Amino acid sequence: MSKKPAQATLTTAAIEEQTAAFLKSGGTVEYVVKGRSGQATPTGSKQINLKADR
Repeated sequence: MSKKPAQATLTTAAIEEQTAAFLKSGGTVEYVVKGRSGQATPTGSKQINLKADR
């Protein structure tokens, strides 16, 4: 049996440190209303046609 590699554990202190560095470098935090995605709306459809070009 193969063992899965151990994942790096992020501690609260590490997250706070990274957040502080991000804000210090000029980054901003944007509030996203509950139920909305923070991602930009994609352009166009992502549908594929399985019968095309066979």
